[in-house]
Amino acid sequence: MTTHHLEIKDLTVAYHRVPAVHHVSLDLQCGHCVALLGPNGAGKTTFFKALVGLVPKETGAIIFGGHGKVGADTDIAYLPQRSVIDWDFPVTARDMVEMGRYMRLGVWRRFGKADAQAVDDALRTIGLTDLAERQISALSGGQQQRAFLARSLAQNAHVFLLDEPFTGLDQTAQDLLGETIRRLAAAGNLVIASHHDLKSVPELFDQVVFLNGELIAFGETGEVFNDENIARTYRTHVFSGTHEHRSGLARPT
Repeated sequence: MTTHHLEIKDLTVAYHRVPAVHHVSLDLQCGHCVALLGPNGAGKTTFFKALVGLVPKETGAIIFGGHGKVGADTDIAYLPQRSVIDWDFPVTARDMVEMGRYMRLGVWRRFGKADAQAVDDALRTIGLTDLAERQISALSGGQQQRAFLARSLAQNAHVFLLDEPFTGLDQTAQDLLGETIRRLAAAGNLVIASHHDLKSVPELFDQVVFLNGELIAFGETGEVFNDENIARTYRTHVFSGTHEHRSGLARPT
């Protein structure tokens, strides 16, 4: 999988004709853990949703493994912010992971021994075997995030899009989640996570995308994660092709 890459060509997404993501082009290689950085309203969530077809594109193409993507599929898994998920839904951690496997099965195939093994393998890889029969509402925030990752593994996803995965987690849970996503990248997957804590970026991510409506910078963390790019990203908003000082007006995220 390390030879595969996610190619984003000239991606533009607009709400009521106001661009939220404006002509973004990126070529992201598998085997990396990528931070998506930008202020609130910079278009990070919109960017993720566009990659899996949850919002329509004005322009652009999404290509993975040489094939164009027009919507949700098994290659790319999107993990939304925890705050938008109904954690009281009556399912266990194992049930949640099995949902990913059913997406891989499609309509006609039946759940079999190989699928059950894939679920067991995913739970073990993410370190949730002992919690497999626990209701998701009874899991901690970090355990819930890892259950979502296990579901994506059972799905056989190769690209993981994580929207603010560390928000609300204590330090121990953050450390466990950070270790998990680094292992996923080391295994040849592509992990992209929107992130707010700039101090922890160098220890968690080997590449960085700076986004504020448009692409500000992209590259290896040691090269592009610097004061200049941080200032360019967080001190200005991009609107209709011009740069304006931050006014506190909310734009689509």
